[in-house]
Amino acid sequence: MIRSPRQIKLEAGLELTPLIDIIFIVVVFLLLTANHRLLSLPVDIPDTDQPASELEAGPQRLLITLYQDSPQWGIGEQRYNHWQEFQSRLLPQLDDQSRPVTVAPDNRASVESLVKLLALLNERQMIDTQILMEAKP
Repeated sequence: MIRSPRQIKLEAGLELTPLIDIIFIVVVFLLLTANHRLLSLPVDIPDTDQPASELEAGPQRLLITLYQDSPQWGIGEQRYNHWQEFQSRLLPQLDDQSRPVTVAPDNRASVESLVKLLALLNERQMIDTQILMEAKP
C-alpha cells in the first residue's frame, strides 16, 4: 500500500516576538529623544546697552544679596543661613510694592538660589526690581 507523506500542519498565527522587539526599540528611541518640558521664569530685559553705573535716586532701595558660601542669603548687611529664615525676614519688607528692590548676586552664587528668589519676587508681584551684574573682562 502506498502511503502519502504526512501532512504538516501549518499554523495560521503570526510570530509576534520580532514585532514586539521592534516596538520596544521604537518606544525606547522615542523616550530618549523626547523633549523634556523645562520650567521657565519670564524676565524682562531692558532695551538699553548702557550699563547702570549708579542706582536711581528715589525711595530707599531694598538690597538683597546672594553669596556663594554660607550664609548665602542677605538683606542689606544681615546674612541668613536658611531659606525659611531669610524668607520670613524678607516678606514683611516686600509688603510695600512701590519700594524698589535690587538683587546683587555673587557671580559664583548658586543659580538655583537666584531663581528661587526671582520666583518669590514674581509671586509677590514686585514690579521695580533690578539685578546687578558685573561685566566679564
